[in-house]
Amino acid sequence: MHFYAGILVAPFLLIAAVTGLLYAASYPLEKVIYADELTVPVPEGKAALPLSQQVGAAVEAHPGGTLSKVWPSPEAGATTRVLFEDPGLGESKSTAVFVDPYTAEVRGELLSYGSSGALPVRAWISELHRHLHLGEPGRLYSELAASWLWVVALGGLLLWLRRRRATRGARGLLLPERGLTGRRRTMSRHGAIGVWSLLGLLFLSATGLTWSTYAGENVALLREQVRGTTPAVTATVDPAAGTGAGGHEGHGSAHGDGGHQPGEGGDIGLDRLMDTAREQGVSESVVITLPADEKAAYVVAENDKQWPVHFDSVSVHPATGEVVDTLAFADYPVLAQLTRFGIDAHMGLFLGLPNQLLLIALMAGLIVLIVYGYRMWWQRRPPRGTRFGVGRPMPRGAWRKAPPGALAGLLAAAVLLGWFVPLFGLGLVLFLVVDLLRGAVARHRADVS
Repeated sequence: MHFYAGILVAPFLLIAAVTGLLYAASYPLEKVIYADELTVPVPEGKAALPLSQQVGAAVEAHPGGTLSKVWPSPEAGATTRVLFEDPGLGESKSTAVFVDPYTAEVRGELLSYGSSGALPVRAWISELHRHLHLGEPGRLYSELAASWLWVVALGGLLLWLRRRRATRGARGLLLPERGLTGRRRTMSRHGAIGVWSLLGLLFLSATGLTWSTYAGENVALLREQVRGTTPAVTATVDPAAGTGAGGHEGHGSAHGDGGHQPGEGGDIGLDRLMDTAREQGVSESVVITLPADEKAAYVVAENDKQWPVHFDSVSVHPATGEVVDTLAFADYPVLAQLTRFGIDAHMGLFLGLPNQLLLIALMAGLIVLIVYGYRMWWQRRPPRGTRFGVGRPMPRGAWRKAPPGALAGLLAAAVLLGWFVPLFGLGLVLFLVVDLLRGAVARHRADVS
C-alpha cells in the first residue's frame, strides 16, 4: 500500500504540497502587495468617521454595484472594506472598495474571494491549490491527495517502526542514522522527516476531506447525524413589524439595482446597527451582511480567527433596530467548534503568522519526503542491462501471510473506508488491478520461458 500510493499518488501530493506552500506564503505576500489598499496612516488625535459616511463614499465610487457586506476597520491603520456583488464575477467573488476610515478617501478597488477576503494574488493561488484552475473537475486532484495522504503517512510510520525496532530511544526514531550511504541513508532521512511531519500530515488530510466534493458530503452527513453542524443566527424578520398599518414604508424601494441602502426608507442605518451589536458583545473584527430582501435582517458576525477566536453574531431588524437573534460561539456544538478550528488552521488563519510558517515548514517537509521516496525507488533499480531501469516493485502475495481473521477485518475496513472516502476506494481498486496485471504478466512470461 505504501509503495503503490507512494509511486502513483505522490505526484498529486507533490502538487498539493507545492501549491499549499504557496498559499500559506500568500498571506504575508498579500499584505505587502496590497499595502496601499489595506493600510492607511493613523492621524494623530483624529477618530474614525461614522461608518455610514465611509460606506457612502464607497457607494459613490462604485455606483453600479449591489452593496452586500461591510468589513469595518478592525484596528487602527486598517481600511474599511465595502463589498459589492456582481453576478458576472463568479461564485464567491465580489468587488471590494477600500476606504480610509479617517478621511473617507477611497484607496482602491480589488476583487475579493471567499469568506477570508482573499485578494487577487491569494485568490489565484487558492484556486490553483483547490482545483488547478480547472473548476469542479479539478477538485478531484486535491481530494485524491487528501484521501491517500493519511494512508501513506500511517503506512510509512509502521514501516519505519518495524525497521527501527532494534534501535532504542527516541533518537533512533526522530533523527537519521549516521554513517550510512546510498539507499539506506536516503531511507533514514525519509523516515525521520516522516515522523516529524506525521501529525501535521494527518491533520491536513482530515481537514482537507471536510470540504472535498465526495468525502465532504459524507462528512457533512455524519456531522448532521451526530448534531455537529454549524448553527446560524436567525436572520428573517416581519417587514411590517414596527412600521404601523402602512407596512414597511419606503424600505422596499431600497432594494433596487444598488441593493439595500442603509439609512434609507426607514432603515436604522449602519451607525445605530453597530451600537446595537456592541451592546450585545459583538465587536471584534466584524462583518456586516446587509439584508438581501425585505424579509431579511442585518447580520453582524465576528470574524476574528486568531487566538482567542471571536465568532459571536447578532441579527438586527433593519426597520426597528430590535435584536432578532444572538448566537455565541460558546454555544456551538463541540464538533462544530473543532471543525471551525480545523478549517482555519488548514488555511493558515487560526494563529496568524505562526500558523502560516508552520504550514510552510510542513509542506516543505512533504516535498522532501516525496523526493526522497522517489530517490529510494530509483536506488532500488536493477543493474544495467536488465529489462527495467527503475526500481523494482514490492513482492506480490504478502496478503497470503495474514491470518484469515485479520484479512477479513482488513477487507471490511477497506470497503467501509472506500465508501466513506470514495477516491480512496477507487485508488485502492486501481492498485489491485495493477497488481493483478503484474501477476498475469509474470505468469505469462513464466509459461513462455
